[in-house]
Amino acid sequence: MREKILLLIENNAKLTAEDIADILMEEPERVASELEAMEKEHIICGYHTLINWDKTEDERVDALIEVKVTPQRGMGFDSIAERIYQYEEVDALYLMSGGFDFTVMIKGKTMKEVANFVAMKLGPMESVLSTATHFVLKKYKDHSTILERIRKDERMKVSP
Repeated sequence: MREKILLLIENNAKLTAEDIADILMEEPERVASELEAMEKEHIICGYHTLINWDKTEDERVDALIEVKVTPQRGMGFDSIAERIYQYEEVDALYLMSGGFDFTVMIKGKTMKEVANFVAMKLGPMESVLSTATHFVLKKYKDHSTILERIRKDERMKVSP
């Protein structure tokens, strides 16, 4: 039942325990108990709303920063990750395979704000060897949700 609950709320965090119980044909108390247990076990870590900020007046910049580091003896990457994710600017942090070690997702008000974060906080960290910053120019799909539908040219073709 847990996997079914997780799949449902992953796509719609607004579902109540009663809604989930109706869909799964379970008792609402049992579903509520499972949700509470999964929150305590940190399987469910939060409930979020996906907002298309491009449709608002609010100016925002998202950036993806590739970071190469030197792992610390006896601690590996975890202690470095902990230092990085403590910054409020950091929206997400992932340990990666391949050409760099971490992907850091940043939200800022301007490109300069993101650049200052990299230059003043992330870059100078003792274990950081290099960074590469990529700014998100447009989001088409996020968290499995299409944000921007591509419009097809519906004009009638006229031949000379």
